Amino acid sequence: MLQPGRRRSLARAAGLMGPAFVAAIAYVDPGNVAANITAGAKYGYLLVWVLLVANVMAVMVQYQSAKLGVVTGKSLPQTLGLRLPQRSRLLFWGQAELVAGATDIAEVIGGAIALNLLFGLPLPVGGVIVGVVSMALLTMANRRRQRRFEFVIIGLLAIIVIGFVSGLLVNPPDVGGLVNGMVPRLAGTETVLLAASMLGATVMPHAIYLHSTLVIDRHGLPDNERRTRKLLSITRVDVVIALVIAGTVNIALLVLAATSLYGREGTDSIEGAHAAVGDALGPVVAAVFAVGLLASGIASTSVGAYAGGSIMEGLLKKQIPMLVRRSVTLIPAVIILAAGIDPTTALVISQVVLSFGIPFAIIPLRRYTSNKAVMGQFIDGPWLRWGSAAAAFAIVVLNVVLIVLTVTGG
Repeated sequence: MLQPGRRRSLARAAGLMGPAFVAAIAYVDPGNVAANITAGAKYGYLLVWVLLVANVMAVMVQYQSAKLGVVTGKSLPQTLGLRLPQRSRLLFWGQAELVAGATDIAEVIGGAIALNLLFGLPLPVGGVIVGVVSMALLTMANRRRQRRFEFVIIGLLAIIVIGFVSGLLVNPPDVGGLVNGMVPRLAGTETVLLAASMLGATVMPHAIYLHSTLVIDRHGLPDNERRTRKLLSITRVDVVIALVIAGTVNIALLVLAATSLYGREGTDSIEGAHAAVGDALGPVVAAVFAVGLLASGIASTSVGAYAGGSIMEGLLKKQIPMLVRRSVTLIPAVIILAAGIDPTTALVISQVVLSFGIPFAIIPLRRYTSNKAVMGQFIDGPWLRWGSAAAAFAIVVLNVVLIVLTVTGG
């Protein structure tokens, strides 16, 4: 039994956790649902290894982002804004906003699909409702009410976990197939596209930019070395727990599709996958799945809008009221929904766009956290430096291979 002093110490430490859970929402957004279900339904357990590798990368880079914020008191966008010349800042902001826009499209579309599945609402109407609800959540996204925002997001994360994992309790996976899926391999152009999509959905550029802002908004700048070390220690635990949960959800989505949807017709869309889940596992599991998708869309689009504001403020030193920004960024998603474009295809393509944006986030992040002039005695150690370099290299290579295979039709 823990002593009272030890219990109080653990309670205080737990009270400092939370920013990583907000960032982790980006890793379980509707784009993950589309990419992972498509991968599992078409190729079974083949691409499980992609999610394992991506989750290791995510833990590493999210910790680096949070570490930069804790040690320097400046977010990654702020650090870039201070160190890049003006023209480069504008170009960098442009690509970061494009990535954030692709994220927002995926999240609003996913929430709209969920409302259509649950209540039969037209997709454009559902998209507007998701946007309005996210506006309400964003009213809590400031330093004064940061903890309340974290609690709401963590609650939505719990709903997401239940919604996407419940199907595996009804129909458990084939352990042999799951283990076999951990062996790295691909099977043609489409699996490369899916791998890039899954990677873009798992290692999220806007979450990398945002995490450093979240820890600053939550903790401020530590006033002494002891406080800095304590926050870094808690941040490591925060990141590992939050992203292990997110990674488990991602793998569960792919495994659910591989176990219950493999070879079924129509599972290349979320609507088709939902119908197949209902046929295979029953209407209750299908309804819980749709509720998880709705929670995913609402939570992740709120976090995405928060990230977009952080990116603009850090790089351009300009602020747009969060609700105004939310209103503007909602428009492209509603247009896509109203135009009749296949929503699942739009989701998967948006995740490929995200994959191309990842190097722009992790390469400068690695550079700054490995720079003693920036980090002082808290500079990254050799393992983290080499690990983040390997992650950046792997992502760039994957994207080059994707372009080559797509152009050549290989």
